[in-house]
Amino acid sequence: MAKWSDDHRISIAQAGAVPYLLDHLYTPDAKLQENAITALLNLSIYAPNREVIMSSRGALDAIVHCLTAGRSLEAKKNAAATIFSLLVVENYRPIVGDRPEIIRALLDLIRLGNPRCTKDALKTLFHLALYPLNRPKLVSAGVVPVIFSLLMNAGMGIVEDATAVIGLVAGCSESREAFKKIFGVEVLVDLLDTGSPRGQENAASALLNLAQCGGEQVVEDILDVQIAMPALSVLLSTGTPR
Repeated sequence: MAKWSDDHRISIAQAGAVPYLLDHLYTPDAKLQENAITALLNLSIYAPNREVIMSSRGALDAIVHCLTAGRSLEAKKNAAATIFSLLVVENYRPIVGDRPEIIRALLDLIRLGNPRCTKDALKTLFHLALYPLNRPKLVSAGVVPVIFSLLMNAGMGIVEDATAVIGLVAGCSESREAFKKIFGVEVLVDLLDTGSPRGQENAASALLNLAQCGGEQVVEDILDVQIAMPALSVLLSTGTPR
């Protein structure tokens, strides 16, 4: 019912279903757990229900349990999607960002190589990174090498989502060393030259944020890549205003 209309989502939440659904996230019954997190995800689509969920006792703990120890891949994926939905509310971003196990679990989902899981994990990481103070935490958790691995191996759509995350994560001083370890500047410059239009824009944004936070040394690192200036010049003349 929660899947189909806001009227159903309102009625279910007002009937007090949320605490019961949260309790079922701890069940050993894989199907029951999957149904419970899917219902919570669908309820969260209606904006006022996000507060109902987050204000319920132990809500985030229960969702994190499903994300980290879910009985099925679908349950874990829907837990990530539920967190993404909750992160639409700006005030929840620092709260979720203070839970490093969430970031680690999202990276584990990406490592599985399942495209749908990867998409949900990337969307969640992107919304976490919209809060600037979460960016050093993402770097510390190992986001940079995991996301850059997608730039090498993933298909269209995944690369664009991955570069969007990289563009935000680059906006902290801690990112410089992490990028340097995996030759991130070189990879981003290559994307300027060969990526899709959206990928090129995200790569340019990442390089800009990296330079602004890393200072002259990062600018020199960028200029040291032979194709950087030609690629930027082409993007300047052919890219979108962004």
